[in-house]
Amino acid sequence: MQSAELKQFVVDKIDDLKARDVIVLDVSKQSNITDYMVICSGTSKTHVKAIAENLVVEAKKAGIPPLGVEGRESSEWVLVDMGDVILHVMQDQTREYYQLEKLWSEKQD
Repeated sequence: MQSAELKQFVVDKIDDLKARDVIVLDVSKQSNITDYMVICSGTSKTHVKAIAENLVVEAKKAGIPPLGVEGRESSEWVLVDMGDVILHVMQDQTREYYQLEKLWSEKQD
């Protein structure tokens, strides 16, 4: 699967569980480990975990299992590494604190 197709797959799967405030950043010029970062919010720890788990399950069904998943235990910030696409699912307060969009947007300027 090409990175643009994988990005769309990730966005579709997180949309299935009503992820909020979805942002897709093309970081291919800033990073040699991934092409896209998808950042979204969940309404609670349970919602954050469910969004990430849905992607993991659907990716395995599609034959593209994640390279890794981090943060399931606390579910304040769950990262799903799909290789060319990295998904960050965060609770609002965690997302506001780390401001990944701002960090990576500044690198793109």
